[in-house]
Amino acid sequence: MSTADATPTRTLQRVVMPLAPDQDILPLYAEGDVRHATEDSTGATRGAPAKRQDVAQVLSRTSYAVLPRSRTSFGTYFNAFPAAYWRRWTIVESVRLVANVSGSGSFFVYRSNARGNVYRVDGDAFEGDATLRYDLPLSTFADGGWYWFDIVAGADGARLTDASWETDVERPQGTVTVGVTTLNRPDDVVTLLEQLGSDDALLSILDRVTVVDQGSKHPDDAPGFAEAEKGLGGRLRMIRQANLGGSGGFSRGMSETLDEGISTYHLISDDDVRTEPEGILRAVTFADLARRPTIVGGHMFSMFDRAHLHSMGERINPWRFWWGPVLDAPGGHHLDQESLRSTPALHRRIDVDYNGWWMELIPTAVMREVGLSLPIFIKWDDAEYGLRAREHDVPTVSLPGVAAWHVPWTDKDDSLDWQAYYHQRNRFVAALLHSPFEHGGRLVRESLYHQLKHLLAAQYSVAELRNEALEDLLSGPEHLHEQLDTRLARIRETRSRYDDARVEKTPGVFPPTRRKKVSKRGDEARVPEGRIGTYVGAALGVVKALRPVSDLSRKHPEAEVQAMDAKWHLLSRFDSAVVSLADGSGAAWYKRQPAEFRAQLERSVALHARVLREWPELSERYRSALPDLVGQEAWKATFARTEPGEK
Repeated sequence: MSTADATPTRTLQRVVMPLAPDQDILPLYAEGDVRHATEDSTGATRGAPAKRQDVAQVLSRTSYAVLPRSRTSFGTYFNAFPAAYWRRWTIVESVRLVANVSGSGSFFVYRSNARGNVYRVDGDAFEGDATLRYDLPLSTFADGGWYWFDIVAGADGARLTDASWETDVERPQGTVTVGVTTLNRPDDVVTLLEQLGSDDALLSILDRVTVVDQGSKHPDDAPGFAEAEKGLGGRLRMIRQANLGGSGGFSRGMSETLDEGISTYHLISDDDVRTEPEGILRAVTFADLARRPTIVGGHMFSMFDRAHLHSMGERINPWRFWWGPVLDAPGGHHLDQESLRSTPALHRRIDVDYNGWWMELIPTAVMREVGLSLPIFIKWDDAEYGLRAREHDVPTVSLPGVAAWHVPWTDKDDSLDWQAYYHQRNRFVAALLHSPFEHGGRLVRESLYHQLKHLLAAQYSVAELRNEALEDLLSGPEHLHEQLDTRLARIRETRSRYDDARVEKTPGVFPPTRRKKVSKRGDEARVPEGRIGTYVGAALGVVKALRPVSDLSRKHPEAEVQAMDAKWHLLSRFDSAVVSLADGSGAAWYKRQPAEFRAQLERSVALHARVLREWPELSERYRSALPDLVGQEAWKATFARTEPGEK
């Protein structure tokens, strides 16, 4: 233990408890002893959940009661210290853990390495009120590892009054503007504003909350808005503008922050999130102490399964030019089932290509150098920005302990609705700008494969939107700003022409299923098992694609297929089928159309061939236009053209 010298002390991370009593998220803040590890079906050892703590032990935002003769660990997502990230990306060389405790018991300090091995590094017994200090080096955390502490209470119990991770450093304190983009989610925005105004420490560095309202249901008309606005103490600014998508809303917030010129950082936030205000403080502090200008991203927890860590950041495969999660488990990690302390994969430092724009802190100096978002409405705006920033030597760090709760994408498939256009076009735009390969690697070939799958599945609206996306792509970068406010209406008009986009919400509205030839096994609507079954199903679908359809299939669907089973090699075997949506809200009646299949396939092949042929020239056009596309003046012209209004 040691005392601080004359250098100013900076709090890096406070130990906090949930903003409101919530048993579901308590494991993210405090846990009991870890139970014995178990083996999964593959024989791999997996960490088991900790003994259950009770939310009644939370005494305040910073204090926690440890029950008599029990152990509580603060080696949790929000309260362990991610030492490897601070060592790699910041000037911090050591931290000081300061804890105020009372009662009786023992205080133990632990660390881990990148392999998840755990070491006890210090500790003390205490009786009565005590302040404990531990100086802890960061020199051994090159590849991974955390610090944390446990409290073991004596016969009368113990209390953690408060604790923090500190360092002695002389760097200016930055401030932040939070930019929120919203579309018809007034209640969500009010809740978010309430959370932002609930923490005095956050308010001390919060310059402004800018809400860009692009909808017809306005947050300032929602119950609780006046009180939430009051809690922000005059920091709230509401702006109304046309619906320019996420990229238009986020760019408006970024532009306003640059014009105001008072904040060191701009934090991008979705509207439909619940936040941990301490995470914003940590992101600002981390960026303040970073070795060079750095984007600091937050992780994403599921809004519904609230201890489920859904994303720790994202990477892009350069050959396929497709994004993917950095976690080995694509579905994320359940921290209430497998604790942080006993899950080795979470102890290795994870580096990312970009962070999702549900929560991301960008230095205003970086925005001035790199620009605002691409004008691409939705999809790939966050990924492209991370790649663009990296080309300017600006890293993105997805920092543990910085997070928001957000609706996960596991229960939807937005590649099959109106967003299919944006998925296709924007992926190609990003690749034209940043792919290291002369013709985009595998992207064009893979896109054509996917197009064929959609056509075989009778998803003609999706295939049409993807073709329109390539046509717009080939028209050049000028269309991005020009069509930002008009393309969505055209997309909806296109979808209205196709059966697979006509969704019915009422159960039983479609005619009953009938089929002339019925399988003896009754397995028509089952996904083929194994690789051979998949190949057989695919072959049957390809053979059937151009054959005439049965008259009965126009009057009655041949099958009902659940969303999880709606694979192309199954759907291609039917002349028609009722297919449910991934979110369970309705269903559509897919109908095979041989003439449509043939026409769209021919057009798809021609468009992909042209994109491949023109790739080098097209890439140069988009790269040359990039500074203007993302420049503040171009964005301001778009805001003016689309009649923004301010309130």
